[in-house]
Amino acid sequence: MLAQQRQQAILDLVQQHGGVRVADLVREFSVSDMTIRRDLEVLADRGLISKVHGGATTVGAGSTEEPGFAAKSVRQRQEKEAIARRAARLVRPGTAVAVSAGTTTWTLAHHLTDVPELTVVTNSIQIADVFYRASRADQTIVLTGGIRTPSDALVGPVAVNAIRALNVDLLLLGVHGMSTRAGFTTPNLMEAETDRAMVGAARRLAVLADHTKWGTVGLSTIARLGDADVLITDSGLPDEVRKQLAEEVGELVTVTPDEADA
Repeated sequence: MLAQQRQQAILDLVQQHGGVRVADLVREFSVSDMTIRRDLEVLADRGLISKVHGGATTVGAGSTEEPGFAAKSVRQRQEKEAIARRAARLVRPGTAVAVSAGTTTWTLAHHLTDVPELTVVTNSIQIADVFYRASRADQTIVLTGGIRTPSDALVGPVAVNAIRALNVDLLLLGVHGMSTRAGFTTPNLMEAETDRAMVGAARRLAVLADHTKWGTVGLSTIARLGDADVLITDSGLPDEVRKQLAEEVGELVTVTPDEADA
């Protein structure tokens, strides 16, 4: 395969999945690590991709860009499934949990339908629908109400007031991005306020974020890295980033996509 053909194929993969890893591209095209990195450099110089630690993503979105639920749901499916399975182990029968809107937390919701006598507070129509379809009489689902965002979150004063009147054992939080400087972020100002209300209502905070969220900074900060009692992410994060996060959060849990099939 000619370099130009390989670069076009790499660009197609980035656009299809939202991001790629150097290690995966080396296996995909049977070339050296250095060759792939040169290809990514060429594509980045042309403004077609953004280089990140260990790979590349679609061209860096602005801090206010908010992809829709359908667009996000096709990205990093295996990573999200592995993260969701691990996060489900944090939830005990008979407890009250808050689950924020997002595609990773939506994946998690499918595993939580098996937890008996669970009370779930959510600001996501999609997540509430998962529990509605499960039709468990021993589970209580509280949907906050509010203004709907492109990512199917319910936000604004109605949502915030509903959440502030509650107390839950655990918040399972999905985020748009995370970085050392900005912490956990979202591009939507009202969603950030709603998520902050959830953080305030919870005794413990567990953040669910795949490796592509690292280095992405949304307009508004939800919480600092140090506010997370647990951060569950995947093995796509570079080792140096994992070390950095381990020093910031209460507990760093790293899963591999293969765990989704376990």
